[in-house]
Amino acid sequence: QVQLVESGGGLVQPGGSLRLSCAASRSRFSIYTMAWYRQAPGKQRELVASITSSGNTQYVDSVKGRFTISRDNAKNTVYLQMSSLKPEDTAVYYCNRGPGANYYFGWGQGTQVTVSS
Repeated sequence: QVQLVESGGGLVQPGGSLRLSCAASRSRFSIYTMAWYRQAPGKQRELVASITSSGNTQYVDSVKGRFTISRDNAKNTVYLQMSSLKPEDTAVYYCNRGPGANYYFGWGQGTQVTVSS
């Protein structure tokens, strides 16, 4: 059973930056496409960014140019560098396998990101 632990969230002013981390317990982590998702209050969980095992990345249009997803396979960790944050980025952020996976790991507790002045 793979465990995912997200961290790095917090309260930040508009225009600020945060770096999220997602540590996975699985030793073969490197073979999976991984992704960051977010869920705002009253809304469905949405895909934010994904990264393949070879490092190819994709982003939802609303975060292009502001967010950067990366991974360190030696540490079984995926990162999300967020800059120029906007109030509409406020959500709980989760990581998991990328979209279209035949199964997903158990969802972690997520990390809260709040963008407010």
